[in-house]
Parts: sequence; C-alpha cells; structure tokens
Amino acid sequence: MLDYPALAALAEIIRRGSFDAAAAALGVTPSAVSQRIRNLEERAGAALIDRGPPVAPTEAGARLAAHLENVRLMEAMIEGDAAPHIRIALNADSLASWAMPALQAAPGLLDIVIDDQDHAVDWLRRGLVVAAITTTGRPLPGCNAVFLGQMRYRATASPDFVARHFDTGIHASAMTLAPSLSFNTKDMLQEQWARRKLGCAVTLPLVRIPSSEAFAEATRRGMGWGMNPDALVADDLENGVLVDLDPDLPVDVPLYWQANRMMSDALRPLEDAMKKAAREALLP
Repeated sequence: MLDYPALAALAEIIRRGSFDAAAAALGVTPSAVSQRIRNLEERAGAALIDRGPPVAPTEAGARLAAHLENVRLMEAMIEGDAAPHIRIALNADSLASWAMPALQAAPGLLDIVIDDQDHAVDWLRRGLVVAAITTTGRPLPGCNAVFLGQMRYRATASPDFVARHFDTGIHASAMTLAPSLSFNTKDMLQEQWARRKLGCAVTLPLVRIPSSEAFAEATRRGMGWGMNPDALVADDLENGVLVDLDPDLPVDVPLYWQANRMMSDALRPLEDAMKKAAREALLP
C-alpha cells in the first residue's frame, strides 16, 4: 500500500523545487515533509529526490509522482474532486504556433514538458507524462495514437543574410561557413534539410537559440538561417522580411497525439481540442 500523503509531499517538492515550498503548499512543516520523504525512500529502497542544489527527482521519484497524478486524474473524473495536475510533453514549435488554444480544454492544471518532437515520446514511454505530441505514429504499449497532421518547415533567412552568405548560391562550401540556427542538440532539422539540398552531409556552424519565438526573431535579424514552421514566419515570407532558401524543398514533420489508454476518458476534452486545432493549423 502506497503512502499517499508522502507521495503528495514528493509531488509538491518536484513541482515547486524545494522542501520549504512543498511544506507551505501542503500546510505542514519542512521537517514533516523531510520525514515523509525519508520514510517513502526507505519503503521504496531507493533515493527519490536529489537534494541538489537544485532539488530534482530521481527517475524512481519522477515515476512515483507521475503515478500519484494519474490516480488523482482518475479520481477527479469519477468524483469531480479538485483539478488534478496533468503532465504532458509537447514540442516547442507546436506550443508557440498552434497548440495553445487547445490547451484551454485541459481538465486540470497543466504541467508542460518541452522536448523535441522526435524525443517527446520517451517521456511517455518512461511513464513521466500522460500524453505527448510526437513524430512516433506506432502506439506505445498501453497508449493510443492519433494522427494530428503535418507541420511544414521552411529553410529561411533574411535577405541580408542571403546576400552575405549565399551570394554565389547554396552549395557545400557556403553552407559550412554560414551560421545555422539550432534549437538544441536534439534539433536535426537544419542538418536534414542541408543533406537533402546538397545530396551530402555537411558540418554546420551552430548558433543555439532554445526558444521558438526567439529562433524566428534571430532569423529575421540575420543571425543565421534556420528551419522555421510556416505558422510562425508566413507573414515574414510574404512581406519579404525573410527569404525561403528553396520553396520547392519544405520539410513536413508528421505529428501524433499519444496518450495513456487508462487516462483516455479523462483526457478526452484535451484530445478533441488538440485534433480540432491541428485540423485548422497543420497539413493533412
């Protein structure tokens, strides 16, 4: 039998980042929270919290906290209790361009994990989220998968950047010298586009911009070329603020909504809203 008050302490520490903040949220003393965690760790036979700094969950701790939130989500569906916390994984470009209106339909308090669309499914596989937007169409064990649509990306740059770096055309020698924007180490879209464009792999000079909106703004300011979603730069392309480096070579990324099957009824309003928003914003 799990100690749910101790699990509640664990979940609050993870959510709020400290024992003191968790104690305040639960209305108990920090020493009481510490004792609950010690008892829970003894029963689990494993460390559940890395005391840091910063304070962070171990893999086992994150799984236990996710279990508690799943239980609370099912209880809320059955009993109509206080809004549960719902943790989902999304890619930053979807959040910035089309998914936000759908998130209003969430039947609880959202806790959004940002990860690349090719990797978001790992959070679901590890049981750390109840749903994810991912490029993986094959349902994970215990999950349902729904095709949302294709998100179109275009290789874009400012006119001044093109004049400075691609004045003789887009070829391998130019690409190896022209700064390329990158969201993070998981972002492979620029490399994929360059390989398709050139017919060979090249090493790109990287400028890290870990924000979708800032990534687009960096492109406008000529800090580098990068793969931007149509939804974020369509006006810029129409107005000449940005140039499409090859209009015949977009990259279409398929997106799927995968969700824990046990939570499907509870998550139905959110899933329906996601499908509706995707129909309006993504390619079929």
